[in-house]
Amino acid sequence: MSEPVTATAPLIEAVGVHRVFERRHGLGLRTSTVHAVNGVDLEVHPGEVLGLVGESGCGKSTLGRVMLGLLQPTSGEVRFDGRVISGLGAGEMKPLRRQMQVIFQDPFASLNPHFTVEQILTEPLLIHRSLPRSQWKDRIRELIEQVGIGEEALRRRPGQFSGGQQQRIAIARALALNPRLIVADEALSALDVSIQAQVLNLFMDIQREFGIAYLFISHNLVVVRHISHRIAVMYLGRVVELGRAGDLYGSPKHPYTVSLLSAVPHPNPRVERARRRITVAGDPPDASRLPGGCPFHPRCWKAQDVCRTDPPPLRPMGPADHVAACHFPE
Repeated sequence: MSEPVTATAPLIEAVGVHRVFERRHGLGLRTSTVHAVNGVDLEVHPGEVLGLVGESGCGKSTLGRVMLGLLQPTSGEVRFDGRVISGLGAGEMKPLRRQMQVIFQDPFASLNPHFTVEQILTEPLLIHRSLPRSQWKDRIRELIEQVGIGEEALRRRPGQFSGGQQQRIAIARALALNPRLIVADEALSALDVSIQAQVLNLFMDIQREFGIAYLFISHNLVVVRHISHRIAVMYLGRVVELGRAGDLYGSPKHPYTVSLLSAVPHPNPRVERARRRITVAGDPPDASRLPGGCPFHPRCWKAQDVCRTDPPPLRPMGPADHVAACHFPE
């Protein structure tokens, strides 16, 4: 991807966002506090694709939902176009919903199985009244053509399509209101690899044509590298590294990022045999019992005493816009 213009004001930003959940155990007599998102600062600029990666359970999807206003932050705030939107009621959020849309992981679960494709694409136009009714049919035909599905599909229901076609329908629905931001939450992971490539190319074509900003959430580092301008790496609810895609893949600074990238196979067998592989011990700690100091230190091969006591802040590493939270970076 070409480099985005990040000198402009952010389109959407999370500022010191925390989100905790109360988890009940057994019959509900005992509870524990789960720190799903833990003090995150993150911004997406107009026309930018920001990739968000990390292991399952690290808080990626929760952060995406908080930024969309589908969940409220426990503390901190979310701003869209400079306006604080966290805490707004449904009526106040409705005009903003036209500008921010979401594409979920399972396309079939996110589409009404009883609606035809035409009804699915009409629904956002009906709710938001963004166009006169006389223009709805033309808009729906335009949308279905943009995602590469024939007009005959409009009379069919989601269950009559493959997974890749269902995701194309979900993308068409997200585009219906001409949004400025799309949060794609693991939007490719439920698809076969061959279909993933097709849908990923569709995402990229749409981004180039309309300049839509994406928050692209995924655990697939190959996909994220292909589509993103910048990439944020999350671990246990925190952003531990953030930088331009080329810098982060070419010279990762945080040991967790290094370990993630070492698990991605290289297509050249000779390079694959020669490169360093890193195996991280154990599983991530329980988010209800976060370790002190650096959250990665129980699994880190570089950890020293300071890592167990002092949480490292995000600080510049090399290029000014490449930051990592590590006392002993690569």
